[in-house]
Amino acid sequence: MEIKQISVFFENKPGRLGEVTKVLADAGINLRAISIADTADFGILRLIVNDHEKAAAALNAAGFTTRITNVAAVEIEDAPGSLAKVMDIFKTANVNIEYLYASLEGKEGKAVVIFKLGEHDMGLKLIQENKLSMIESF
Repeated sequence: MEIKQISVFFENKPGRLGEVTKVLADAGINLRAISIADTADFGILRLIVNDHEKAAAALNAAGFTTRITNVAAVEIEDAPGSLAKVMDIFKTANVNIEYLYASLEGKEGKAVVIFKLGEHDMGLKLIQENKLSMIESF
């Protein structure tokens, strides 16, 4: 029960993010969650989309470098302390979180947090053992 994330690597210059989103729009891809990290020279755009294979193919055809990664998408209550409880589960088990980002897309009163876990299989096991609600798509 994992979800596929697309990472897109591109130069950090005006218009590049717009080019990525245009390619996706032209391919009929719907964005479900998005995060961007940048440095002075390049950016890494992380996406959850409705069709990761079609999106990666369209982006690659347009000259972008992409990578598909397994991540865990966990649905939590949209309330103070909900994320802290999940973080404590990983901390107690000494599972590193490489990065995370969130989307309010989903059910009312819920948030979806996307985790890139350093120990992916162990993290998935913890999610299941602690009866957290992991989703495959949203």
